[in-house]
Amino acid sequence: MTSRQFPHPSRRTVVRAAAATAVAAPVLAAATATGARAATVPAFLHGVASGDPLPDGVLLWTRVTPGPDAVPGSGLGADTPVVWEIAEDRAFTRIAARGTAVARASADHTVKADVRGLRPATAYWFRFSAAPGGSPGGHGVLSPVGRTRTAPAAASAAPGIRFGVVSCANWEAGWFSPYRHLAARSDLDAVLHLGDYIYEYASGSYPTQDTVVRPHAPAHEILTLSDYRTRHGTYKTDADLQSLHAAHPVIAIWDDHEFANDAWSGGAENHTPGTEGAWAARVAAAKQAYFEWMPVRASTEGTVYRRLRFGSLAELHLLDLRSFRSEQASVGNGAVDDPERSVTGRAQLDWLKSGLAASDAVWKLVGTSVMISPVAFGALPAHLLAPLAELLGLPGEGLAVNVDQWDGYTDDRKELISHLRDRSVTNTVFLTGDIHMAWANDVPVKAATYPLSASAATEFVVTSVTSDNLDDILRVAPGTVSVVATAAVRAANRHVKWIDMDSHGYGVLDVTAERSQMDYYVVSDKTSKDATSSWVRSYRTLSGTQRVERADAPVR
Repeated sequence: MTSRQFPHPSRRTVVRAAAATAVAAPVLAAATATGARAATVPAFLHGVASGDPLPDGVLLWTRVTPGPDAVPGSGLGADTPVVWEIAEDRAFTRIAARGTAVARASADHTVKADVRGLRPATAYWFRFSAAPGGSPGGHGVLSPVGRTRTAPAAASAAPGIRFGVVSCANWEAGWFSPYRHLAARSDLDAVLHLGDYIYEYASGSYPTQDTVVRPHAPAHEILTLSDYRTRHGTYKTDADLQSLHAAHPVIAIWDDHEFANDAWSGGAENHTPGTEGAWAARVAAAKQAYFEWMPVRASTEGTVYRRLRFGSLAELHLLDLRSFRSEQASVGNGAVDDPERSVTGRAQLDWLKSGLAASDAVWKLVGTSVMISPVAFGALPAHLLAPLAELLGLPGEGLAVNVDQWDGYTDDRKELISHLRDRSVTNTVFLTGDIHMAWANDVPVKAATYPLSASAATEFVVTSVTSDNLDDILRVAPGTVSVVATAAVRAANRHVKWIDMDSHGYGVLDVTAERSQMDYYVVSDKTSKDATSSWVRSYRTLSGTQRVERADAPVR
């Protein structure tokens, strides 16, 4: 594809919240540090964003700070009229659409504009403005300028689509340099965020206090609507995250840490109802803050599963694997095979199956927050058992299956894979995050007999932006112990073609009619603001093969 140049965890101790303005004060200070206009109100301290591109439209987002006390989560500050504009040039001489909205205290002064009537496969620039004192009309204070891009027309034969792919960004674990490197690219149609955009823990809980790179706000574990708003606001003061959102439309789904660790429909590992309130109330607060602060179209069902189409080349099926799942089973008790248990919920699985079977797109891309490929474990040295168990969400006394992933819900996986085979659904590629490692896998029909048995799909897993992986947990240099662990995993799982257990970074997925290729990039040091980025591997799936193979170089 030719590059396009656009115009320019265990339980955590709960520390009760202080007053909302006190806990949010560090957010305002952090925003000031980014160079935002803290002295001018209203102000756009949290950047601008776009998301969920359509052939004729895109969702625009910002957050207005109407006064010094109106920090995220405070509930303070006047409702403020906002003007949004989207143009075909950075100078805004060719305005494509303009409209108004109101940044309301009831929505934490966030603003969304779902703009339609745009041209397909077109780059646009957008901005917001708010007049001092909340008076309507006029430009007033201008936001930063963002750029975005619409999707190709639904029936058009797009020559190629290219996505940045990221997952698992823990504020306290490091700096978000992968976002900066993706923001600097001018060849992306969108960035796909596969979950764990924020983390819910108390400061110093994960990672441990002695390895915290920068403290987040609030300092306590987030439980209430104010807490979740404040944490989202903290994240969006990061300069690299602001750059990413200003450069590309973001397509996001959630995983567990947008709520609490190992979340399921009725609770989470990191939630204690007796001291932390009802789970339903916490979920409602987390979802409200998420839809306020993310450039994602909110559904009437309060979920993020949805489809986006990119011409006749690709259709992207995005999953919600937290809202409807059964509680995770205990390893080794046989419940993982119980057909009554589900990771998707019946309605979502039926929706996915019917959508895949009916799709006429060349490629069926599935955004799943947890890995679908089965993973069995052979003998591992004792010093690797515990850290791998921590990463994969397994008990330290033994590794059988990862019960938080599709391995813990085998009937759903079997039904979906059988559906792909029975309906002759080809070119299905799962795009995954969650486990802070990079993988390239075939998705076998029967793992025990692979490669003699068929592969129904393929899977590309991206590593974390900052969240701890194997060398971080063991506090050793990358590669010191992973060679042994990788060899053991691959020996027991012949459908796994590659694993990187040590690095942090991102992926770039390039899709053409002939193949889907994931280029894997790593950053030099997650604790450095100036970390460099380098390509390490590429894997691709050729059309019609359902197999992963190594590619010699990244797509240019």
